[in-house]
Amino acid sequence: MAPRGPQGWRPPRFAAVIEAVLFDFGGVLTSSPFEAFAAYEAEAGLPPDTIRRLNATNPDDNAWARMERREVDEAGFCDLFEAEAAALGLAVDARMVLAGLRGEVRPAMVEALRRCSERLRTALLTNNVTPMAESAEMGQASAVVDLFDVVVESSVVGCRKPERRFYELACEGLGVAPEACVFLDDLGVNLKPARAMGMTTIKVVDPDDAIAELAVVVGFPLG
Repeated sequence: MAPRGPQGWRPPRFAAVIEAVLFDFGGVLTSSPFEAFAAYEAEAGLPPDTIRRLNATNPDDNAWARMERREVDEAGFCDLFEAEAAALGLAVDARMVLAGLRGEVRPAMVEALRRCSERLRTALLTNNVTPMAESAEMGQASAVVDLFDVVVESSVVGCRKPERRFYELACEGLGVAPEACVFLDDLGVNLKPARAMGMTTIKVVDPDDAIAELAVVVGFPLG
């Protein structure tokens, strides 16, 4: 019988040999920014999921997408994002939203990354506002980034998840085919194109469950 992960998950019967593990950053290696967004919404008296709603409206060309491709700076983003909120009758402080992007590192997930990096190639795929090399707020996350063979940042390459080119850049940098990759992200919209390219995908809802699924895929312990 094929090995099973949590909730009855099992790998494809004829799965390719995994050569590389691809990780999202916020919501996978660190706590989800949506936790901070929810706290801000409650404090500001905004309807739940206001930030998600704004991000899902015109998702390829809204303020958030333009910021992650570095087409606008922080001030430009704030003006655009607050205007998008105002169009829906909402008053949002965009700088408070940006502050919510700073998550806490998840030690168990970092240990899983460390073990993967000892046997396989690894890549970080992150939609971010400021290149990590220019950020003064990386802190302990800098050591995490150093574990990766390849880092693909939207603010550097000018495209973002879920654009197909973003995933292609990771594969090209690692020298692997998509079918030889497993990708972890906390957003289904980012997993869909990776899966269409042939990658094995894991949606990170509970980090412990995701690590257990990943251990089944790669075939060695991660805890």
